This record gives sequence, structure tokens and C-alpha cells, in this order.
Amino acid sequence: MPKLHELAHCRAGDKGNTSILSLIAYRAEDYPLLAAQVTIDAVARHLRGIVEGDIRRFELPALWALQFVCARSLSGGVTTSLALDAHGKSLSYALLEMEIPVS
Repeated sequence: MPKLHELAHCRAGDKGNTSILSLIAYRAEDYPLLAAQVTIDAVARHLRGIVEGDIRRFELPALWALQFVCARSLSGGVTTSLALDAHGKSLSYALLEMEIPVS
């Protein structure tokens, strides 16, 4: 099974205690696979213990991208957390380590 970093890159942003992960396919032909396999449930399983709140997913097919809004994922938020990665930038790398089945 390939890892996501073989098919896509990822950017992370933050707002309070919410992390926004944008997963962007390198090639248009890989977007349908990402859309089918990188579901909210799959992301929640992969990031369990980090994302404590709801995850919302938005599809941006014209950009070959999926965006995940992950609530309660930054240990209280950038200005209130003593976490080493207060902005959650490493979450993009954690997501890219996810393996997906290819049929």
C-alpha cells in the first residue's frame, strides 16, 4: 500500500484549537483515489490521539485537493498550549504517512 506522500503533498494551517490540513494530489489522475480512500473515518483513525474533535472534509476537485478541518487538535490552541508544535504543522507530515489501499 502506498503512503500518501507518494501521491500528494500537504499544507497545514491553524485557527485557535483547529488544524486545517490541505491534501493536494501531485497528478490529476490520483485525485479520484485520494477522494475515495482518504475519508473522514480513515483520517480520524490515522490521527487518533491527536485530533480530539470532529473532522470535516471538503472536496476541491479542480485543485486536485481535499481539505480536512480538524477540531480540538492543537492542545488548546496556539496561544494557550505548551505543546512543542503549537501550530500543528507536523500534522501535515503525520497525514502523509497514512497508507491507502490501491485496487
